[in-house]
Amino acid sequence: MAALGLVSSCSCACPLVPLLRPGISKMSSSHLHTTARHASKDYYEVLVLGGGTGGITMSARMKRKVGAGNVAVVEPQETHYYQPLWTLVGAGAKQLATSARPTASVIPSGVKWIQSEVQKLDPDKNCVHLKNNQKISYKYLIIALGLKLHYEKIKGLPEGFHYPKIGSNYSVHTVEKTWKALQDFKEGNAIFTFPNTPVKCAGAPQKIMYLSEAYLRKNGKRSKSNIVFNTSLGVIFGVQKYADALLNIIKSRDITVNYRHNLIEVRADKQEAVFENLDKAGETEVYQYEMLHVTPPMGPPDVLLNSPVSDAAGWVDVDKETLQHKKYPNVFGIGDCTNLPTSKTAAAIAGQSGVLDRTISAIMKGKAPTKKYDGYTSCPLVTNYNRAILAEFDYNAQPLETFPFDQSKERLTSFHMKADMMPVLYWHGLLK
Repeated sequence: MAALGLVSSCSCACPLVPLLRPGISKMSSSHLHTTARHASKDYYEVLVLGGGTGGITMSARMKRKVGAGNVAVVEPQETHYYQPLWTLVGAGAKQLATSARPTASVIPSGVKWIQSEVQKLDPDKNCVHLKNNQKISYKYLIIALGLKLHYEKIKGLPEGFHYPKIGSNYSVHTVEKTWKALQDFKEGNAIFTFPNTPVKCAGAPQKIMYLSEAYLRKNGKRSKSNIVFNTSLGVIFGVQKYADALLNIIKSRDITVNYRHNLIEVRADKQEAVFENLDKAGETEVYQYEMLHVTPPMGPPDVLLNSPVSDAAGWVDVDKETLQHKKYPNVFGIGDCTNLPTSKTAAAIAGQSGVLDRTISAIMKGKAPTKKYDGYTSCPLVTNYNRAILAEFDYNAQPLETFPFDQSKERLTSFHMKADMMPVLYWHGLLK
């Protein structure tokens, strides 16, 4: 995980329900990365860009396919974070330290970790240029570079985080500020935002809202608070079944939702947030806040902008069923950095990784890929400190549920899956 405004190559704050499905992933005993710190080779059969969820998952799979010595991962950061936990960290239910592990410990043993940043992709020459003037060539390339947080696109940020009353669960530097702002709340508006860009896990911006409302209610402050969700979207959630359930919760807990409202400025010294009305050009509204949770605008990493591997918007241009690049047959993409028309979540990566593994196997054998990704993704919509709705759906925004019960209902079991089971499956299942 990178600093404010930099690339976040771990995935979104959502769980890994696919790991509960047979055949998606095999559990294995944990082991440490033991590769010696010697000079990198200049060629690898499989080169993986990014050491987040997608990158580590695929490097482990490729190790089993071509051997550890033939795989390398390019990742600059020393620490790997399980970001799905940050929703609970921001609400005081988990400690930030429990979401972190050294990158060296999650790189599959024997796989080379190249601790550098990608400067340029040259798929026509099958090579990648790194920050240290190193050029690495490859036979197959897997792009898993995550996305970039753009706090700076909101006037007054990120410098506004130096003031109290404001936090963001999307950055390691600001997630604990959310919990501090919640604890220090006295009376007034608690405002939660959703930007006018693609984001990691569309449910995360409102999860902290439900948790904050529950905290204020439990601590006798709810009568003095107004809970406000200002979202750039026109709906509360993109899948109707879960949207209906959320709207019932919003009504029963007296939460205000303002659609098509996009945060454009924070005046942290005055505790003011300025929103534009996306349906009425030029119209803005200033809100006074006692607590503000910011979900930042997000976009592709800089290295992908105007890259040969990217579409016009900067996302890696892959086939939505096979994850193979549309132009370069030996290039593949996974996770947040791609233009796959599904939610950007860790659960989506869990689903994508199995398909991509099969795709690469077919390409290596000179065959056409046959395994297809259906857009499966999942998001546990945490609605209280002991309840969650377990949303699972496909490309067509149709529910694709794992369990034989109505997952749109708030359940204690769904919460424990999110808070307790999924971290274990992540560290000891998906990444292995």
